Amino acid sequence: MSVASQIRAQITQSSWIRKMFEEGDRLRAIYGPDKVYDFTIGNPNNEPPAAFREALKELANHPIPGMHRYMSNAGYEETRSAVAQALSAASGKALTANHVVMTVGAGGGLNIAFKAILDPGDEVIIVAPFFVEYKFYINNHGGQPVVVQSREDFQLDLDNIAAAITAKTKAIIINTPNNPTGVIYPAESLDALNRLVEEKSAEHGRTIFVISDEPYAKIAYDGVKVPPVFSHIRNSMLVTSHSKDLALPGERIGYVAVNPECDEVELLFDGLVFCNRILGFVNAPALMQRLVANLQKESVDIDEYKEKRDLLYNHLTSLGFEMVKPQGAFYLFPKSPLADDIEFIRRAQRHNILLVPGTGFGKPGYFRIAYCMEKKIIENSLPAFTALAQEFGM
Repeated sequence: MSVASQIRAQITQSSWIRKMFEEGDRLRAIYGPDKVYDFTIGNPNNEPPAAFREALKELANHPIPGMHRYMSNAGYEETRSAVAQALSAASGKALTANHVVMTVGAGGGLNIAFKAILDPGDEVIIVAPFFVEYKFYINNHGGQPVVVQSREDFQLDLDNIAAAITAKTKAIIINTPNNPTGVIYPAESLDALNRLVEEKSAEHGRTIFVISDEPYAKIAYDGVKVPPVFSHIRNSMLVTSHSKDLALPGERIGYVAVNPECDEVELLFDGLVFCNRILGFVNAPALMQRLVANLQKESVDIDEYKEKRDLLYNHLTSLGFEMVKPQGAFYLFPKSPLADDIEFIRRAQRHNILLVPGTGFGKPGYFRIAYCMEKKIIENSLPAFTALAQEFGM
């Protein structure tokens, strides 16, 4: 066989999101792009904030000598210092450049984190529903994903997490605001998780890390704030990117930051830097590192996302769809009116509505809607959703 057996198996399991996106291309070719309502991919249609464009123009007109050369494997010190300063202000912890590694997006960041801490057979607890690639990232580095269910409101179920921790547990990955549900884990949940992790680490005689995946941290609504993980969980790492908050998904710029109070924090930082090199990511793009250094307080217009959330949420709930109202990110995760969420997705396609089944996120019986597209598409889709609901007697 030309492809490894594990990869062959993973290809068959892999992304429902991509499958539905490809179906969208087929339908658009038949009906036209204005009559296909594609809610599959979290690919922001927003443009980056004005400050980004100004910084890009300034750097193009006044280039820094040597700005395209190799740099330290951790990234430019001035960029890491800027990130550290922002995280210190948010968390009250004293981060420096030597607690931050610039990475090729959050995906690169998660891979170097897993590579740095996992021995073969180590377990990583994932809370369902979860971002579809977590399992593959863990498998990449010899780890074993262990899926636990969240509560009915998609908040952390500490009892389920406690029951899943074993002598092989090395990390728990959380995602807040969550993809696909949009829930934000409150400070008291993070405090409780910290107490659990500290207790289980002592019981098993090994450090258990909490890895917080936070690319949506600046996209929060209704006055809700995302609690800084470093303020609440000692042995924690934060992994993020600027794909969503600065609308730069194609630029693949992110970072891993470690809590300065982590066990063996210097060794952990060295491990992350080394893995950044040997996995082939090597460095986050030089130009993007220069640009985001002074943009740590910038963000896209959150009100645009809130308007789209409210438009869809209000319409769908009026039709009888049940869901938790998202506190952040740009997704809805309603219950499917059919127990078979995959069949429901197929039925939605007849109305030119493209959705992603909850099965792909480890939560059958639900479906995901990504509302980060033009508002006009959402408005045009509302009659189609009405017709779909009527088909199921809603």
